[in-house]
Amino acid sequence: MNRFYLPLKLLLLTKFFLICFIISLIIPACDQINQKETRAEKSYKENLNKQNNLVVLGNDQAPIKIKVFSSLTCPHCANFHIKVVPELKREYVDFGKVQIIFIDFPLDEASFNAAKLLHCSDQEKQIALLDVIYETQIKWTNSSNINDINNNLKKIVKNLGISSAKFDKCLLDEDISDKILNGRIKANQKYSINSTPTIVINEKKLEGSASFENIKKKIEKLIW
Repeated sequence: MNRFYLPLKLLLLTKFFLICFIISLIIPACDQINQKETRAEKSYKENLNKQNNLVVLGNDQAPIKIKVFSSLTCPHCANFHIKVVPELKREYVDFGKVQIIFIDFPLDEASFNAAKLLHCSDQEKQIALLDVIYETQIKWTNSSNINDINNNLKKIVKNLGISSAKFDKCLLDEDISDKILNGRIKANQKYSINSTPTIVINEKKLEGSASFENIKKKIEKLIW
């Protein structure tokens, strides 16, 4: 009986070690697959966030979306941002009724460069930077030379944590440049934009002036 028991025991031990060996090969392979999936998922999310990196004011769940297509060197756009946007914020945005989406529609090289800076900034700092760009528009655009304009803007945004090196790097960022230009092309095709600021409320282009009173009339109709 012992003669048969010993080979059987050896056979079982051999199978046990073989199974352990196979498991030792499978577990690292699974780990590598999980790591690859995690990296791929992270990369996808980063790209998605980058594509959807819109400059917004207000809750994403707001029922009324106001798109503002503007050029950062446009005096009328600055006036709209400084005078009309705060009123919209107080009356509608702060109560979750309206979300304002600021979309770049650069009309010249200077506004294109300023828009790049906006998209190089952290999302939580974008509105503050947009405020400063419009509030100081007369100062940094006070030149006919693009290099002088860039230097003026560089001095202003330095106080917001944008170093000279980051400024220069941002202006050379091809991904951001493509995003802005492609957005401009699509906006023009969809809404036939021929002046700035152009206001679109729930996908309908605003007719008439971009005044608070005119926009309020449209909002009130949508609310009620």
